[in-house]
Amino acid sequence: MTITRRAALGALSLAAAPGARAQGEFPGRPVTMVVAFPPGGQADVVARPVAASLERQWRVAVPVQNRPGAAGEIGNASVARAAPDGLTVLMALSSVVVLPEAARLFGRAPAYTLDQLQPLALVTADPVLLAVPAAAPWQTLEEFLADAKRRPGAIPFSSSGNYSALHLPMAMLAAAADVELLHVPFQGGGPALTALLGGQVQALASGPGPIAPHVRDGRLRVLASWGANPIAGLEQVPTLLSKGFAGVEYYIWCGAYAPAATPEPIAARLRAGFAAAVQDGDVVRALTAAGSAIDFREGDAFARFAAADAARLAAVVQRIGRID
Repeated sequence: MTITRRAALGALSLAAAPGARAQGEFPGRPVTMVVAFPPGGQADVVARPVAASLERQWRVAVPVQNRPGAAGEIGNASVARAAPDGLTVLMALSSVVVLPEAARLFGRAPAYTLDQLQPLALVTADPVLLAVPAAAPWQTLEEFLADAKRRPGAIPFSSSGNYSALHLPMAMLAAAADVELLHVPFQGGGPALTALLGGQVQALASGPGPIAPHVRDGRLRVLASWGANPIAGLEQVPTLLSKGFAGVEYYIWCGAYAPAATPEPIAARLRAGFAAAVQDGDVVRALTAAGSAIDFREGDAFARFAAADAARLAAVVQRIGRID
């Protein structure tokens, strides 16, 4: 993980940039970090240590504000419409690039479009894991899918909402395995995990951060990964690709955005702040403990990454079709 030379030079030269706040003055006021889901989900797990690091850098409060609703659409749109002054940023999940396409399936204008958001920094990108209660009867992926085949629609799984980052991977698996699962959407990954732990549902596709403590304490079992390679510490967990499900690969990523019209000098300071945060020992330790790997990509590199993911997942959304 290397911070680009451009980020470093941008941060050093900002004080001289026309119209920019002096380095010692930025941001001068609290910077709100919006998470479009309730506490406890992957975006929240990533946002909190990063926000704490930004507070130490900037010496202002960086409160994490949870704005759940509509699978993340409400919180994402609030940042898209926010003043472009650097004082409001979004810690988004990968679903940020999917929700506008999903809205079009309903024949309605999206609450926001991607060109209203400026990519600042990708922070993490983790393969999704299939988690079930430790008391569940399935010890392997094969047992889970065989049961789903015998009992169409009888195995409920939770998600963070229709077309969300926790819904799409399960839809991909169900289509590839030719099984029918019962989708139970919630307003975020935190409530979806609570439903799994409380026995309301029997499966969940999740980023590693939220479920890691419950896997360690023996409450949850991981049956499979949507990644390309085995995960450190969970090497025994098979990937869906290794089980013959070609193309069933999904990563839940967390990245920071600002309103699109944010001036470049301010955006440069924001990017530099995130670049420093991912090298902060406290952030690295927190995300490592949560099982999330830092995958830092700044500005244009993040924009290219997100655009490629949007194009790939648009096909998944179209395959799922309209959910009434």
